[in-house]
Amino acid sequence: MKKFRLFALIVTLAAVFVTAVSTAMAQAPAQQSQPAPSPQTPPVQQSEPAPQTPAPETPAPAQALAPPAYTPKYHGDPAHSESEFTALAYVRGVMRAQMLFNKHYGHFATALTQLVHSGNFTQRMVNPDRGDYTASFKGKADSFVLTMTPKNLDAQHRSFYAGDDGKIHADETKPADGESSVVETHHW
Repeated sequence: MKKFRLFALIVTLAAVFVTAVSTAMAQAPAQQSQPAPSPQTPPVQQSEPAPQTPAPETPAPAQALAPPAYTPKYHGDPAHSESEFTALAYVRGVMRAQMLFNKHYGHFATALTQLVHSGNFTQRMVNPDRGDYTASFKGKADSFVLTMTPKNLDAQHRSFYAGDDGKIHADETKPADGESSVVETHHW
């Protein structure tokens, strides 16, 4: 029985190989019918020059440097770029960890290190360098403030401010504060 299966496998592989070779031969370009020029024979000159295709236009430098348009990840996504999406996700993670910490201990954490293992907050998240943003955290027993400051402030990299009220504020012209426009509100 094993010999039969092995024989059937070999026959199948051979058939696949023959089919692949014959298909490749049938699709071979017509250039194979012309003999290749040898070193003694000069190459055959064509009577008509080949049509020239225009060179592709190179985009202007402003077009080449323009970032791709951001596609919102969900309905109501306030982010303007991938960097903002990541920064806002970090803000939400800190806010959720603070709410869980407060629920468990009766007060807010005064340092990010206290939030490790609260919700999804990990040791890696204590690092204030968040890619295109830098996090700043100030906590007291009865309140906290988290700011996310972009390394380059522009319309695609706004600054964010969040506090214990559950509101996330954003500003594209200056560091965000409690007076900046609210982009998201959470009711924990």
